[in-house]
Parts: sequence; structure tokens; C-alpha cells
Amino acid sequence: MQPDTSAVTIQPCKHCGSQAPVDVHFCPRCDRILTLGRHGDYFTFFGLPRRLHVDVPDLEQRFRALSRQFHPDYFYNANPTERLASLERSSYLNDGFRTLREPVERLEYLLKLEGFAPKEAHEATSQVPPELLEEVFELNEQLEAIQRMRADGAAEADVAAKLEAARQPIQANLDVHERRLNTLMTQHDAQWERGDAADRRVTLEAMRALLVERTYLTNLLATVRRELGGDQAARV
Repeated sequence: MQPDTSAVTIQPCKHCGSQAPVDVHFCPRCDRILTLGRHGDYFTFFGLPRRLHVDVPDLEQRFRALSRQFHPDYFYNANPTERLASLERSSYLNDGFRTLREPVERLEYLLKLEGFAPKEAHEATSQVPPELLEEVFELNEQLEAIQRMRADGAAEADVAAKLEAARQPIQANLDVHERRLNTLMTQHDAQWERGDAADRRVTLEAMRALLVERTYLTNLLATVRRELGGDQAARV
């Protein structure tokens, strides 16, 4: 059984004093827009379960519907409390949409909500598998050799070919990480549906570790792109 987030209440309505569930935006009693207050999280705000696989068209539809409800233009002649509530909810809505729309940002956000936020850089380094660190060292050696080629006047096509050769194993490794992450995300959602809290925590920890490794790999690819430079970088 999933946690009952609807049982959590926000601060009393500033107009009539009644309480309201965390997942509503207008007071059930007086129908005034509620100040943001104790707003729960982005998932609750959009009326979505705390799952990692999101129906993006549905999310977009919810975003548009809520945008119309909160738009400051509709509260131009309202009292200051309602105008502020409109601005707060519109801003939070935009932030939430940007976060939930992108799979990796959605994952990072959920990990943070669940107390599994990615570790600081100095902590994360100690948890990266040795083979991945070896890949970093190997790439650095390849880049140094490529820089020497450039200094010696090598043709740019030859340099680009060397960079592409350096890029391919990193991209292949990243693709493996993406597939593993997607599998874990599906596993997490099934555990959430079952209310399997213990196994879900194990999955969250595994996703956090993979996310750290993924960051390393994307940084390596960015390094290759910088070496390519200009129009060639866009083709990597």
C-alpha cells in the first residue's frame, strides 16, 4: 500500500481558515486559490503517483490545465494574497514540469525526495568502480596523444578519427548504463505499486550508484566534444 499523501494538510486557507488536502490548489470551502504553503512535492502537485515512468503527454496536458488555472492574468483584480498565490503556484508548476518531463532530472528529484540524493563529488569518487576510473585515465592518455598530434601538424581529419575512436567505448558504456537505469526504474515502480519499501530502498541505492557512474561517463563525452570543437562537436 502506498503512503497516503492526501492525508497531509497544507496551512489553513487564509480566507476562510479551513484545511485542505495537499493535492488541491483551491480551497474546497471558499474556492479561493491557496497559498503554496506545505505543498508536498512535484508529483503530488501534478496529481501523479511517485513513479519514475511518467506518461509525458499526460504530464503536458496536466501542465496546460494547471497553467490556465493559475495564470496571473486571471488574478489581476484579485486581492494581494490571491495574486501572490497565483505567482507562487505558476512558478512551482513550471519548475515541476521541467523536472518531471526529463527522465534523469525526474530520477534525481525522486532520489532527493527519498533521502538518496547523489553524493558530493569527493564522496562519489570513492564509490566509482575501478574499471570506470581506468577508463578516465585511458581517455586522458588518448587526449594527450591527440593534442601532440595537433601540435605536430596532423590533419584535422586524422585527429577527428582518433577522437571518434576514443568516444565509441565511452558511448557504448553509457548506453549500457542507460539500459540498466531503465530496468531499475521499472523495478522501482513495481515495488512502489506493491508497497515493498525494503526492496524499493535497495533499488533507490542502486540507481543512485548508477547515476554517479553515468555522470562520469557524460563528463568524459563532453571532454571529447570540447576537443572536437566547432561544428564537429555537434556531430559527436
